[in-house]
Amino acid sequence: MDDDEAHRRSLKTVFADAEAKRLSLSTSHDPDTSRRLDSVASTVRDYQTCLALLRGASIFSPNESLEDISTSSLPYLLVDFHLAELLQQLPSSSPVNRLQSLSSARDAYERYLHLLDSYGLLSPSHAKLLEHYTDAPTTFSTVTASDPSVRRTAKIANLNAEKELRAKLDFLRRRPEYADFDSDSATPTSGADEDAVRAVHLANIAFHTHLSFQALESLNREVDILSHAPNPRSQFPTRTTALEDADTRQRQQQLQQNSDGQDSRLDNPLLSRLQSALGGPLLTKQGKPLQPFTLVNNRQELAAGVFRPGHNLPTMTIDEYLDEEYKRGGMIEGGGEASGMRPEPDEDDIEKADAETYKARQWDEFTESNAKGSGNTLNRG
Repeated sequence: MDDDEAHRRSLKTVFADAEAKRLSLSTSHDPDTSRRLDSVASTVRDYQTCLALLRGASIFSPNESLEDISTSSLPYLLVDFHLAELLQQLPSSSPVNRLQSLSSARDAYERYLHLLDSYGLLSPSHAKLLEHYTDAPTTFSTVTASDPSVRRTAKIANLNAEKELRAKLDFLRRRPEYADFDSDSATPTSGADEDAVRAVHLANIAFHTHLSFQALESLNREVDILSHAPNPRSQFPTRTTALEDADTRQRQQQLQQNSDGQDSRLDNPLLSRLQSALGGPLLTKQGKPLQPFTLVNNRQELAAGVFRPGHNLPTMTIDEYLDEEYKRGGMIEGGGEASGMRPEPDEDDIEKADAETYKARQWDEFTESNAKGSGNTLNRG
């Protein structure tokens, strides 16, 4: 057995294992995330091994045409596509890791499409899409129109094309000539028609080519979203980074320039504690403040203020407030029922009694000389 035959046999085994794992992942819904992650990673490694074996055995060559590819080798054209699909399924712990996975998936999709293009396996519409993608890979979209109605029509056309490709593939697989095809070994048996099997493989490749362009469009949308995601370091800056901010530096310079020269010094232990809490120096060497701070009596008072409400609570009752206003002279007495109550005259106060008598006589004289209503001349005829 020569080395080429040994490579082919090894490739066939690894490819069969990878396909079995991939189909199992597509049909299973394992709630255990870690176990599913291990399965996806294992399948990715199998497909990567297939690529290495394909290059070592020179299964595909740029100097060959489609007729030079054997029917049993046609399924290997999809290795890069399946690898890209699996790379997109890998979970990531951060946007940076996700971008790395998407970049690897993009490379796999590109290898798949360029390999098909070298063998002339792209339809005219797919070849045109590949040209658009090559011109602007990061902004590629299967629909280039900006008009919403035109985009909607194009999206519907894409869905209809996908349905047609899927229906054609299902029809070819139901043909009797394909019934005896050995899917495990990817080769036709004695009862299968090789032309029918080859037609199924080519239809399957065309279907996955359509999915590749859809996946690249979706990949670009996700990359655009991830590029606008906040950086964890900028979202949670360190104390040193925050103090080095331009606004902070400018504020410090203004405080130094506007200082009146007074020496405001703090006790060294307390100064060091506040510096560690706020993340930087509070005072200059001359004792000038660099940032606002609050002095507290002790650590217990600082801890008690953590759960204090943001609004100011009342410090006295309404009755206490009224008493304070009364003492301050801000309350005016009188009015209401008390205004109609006349105090009892003091019989011992002769001067006050004479004043009251004189006031009453003046009022009587005024009412005798001025009849009631005499001053109202406005409505007289």
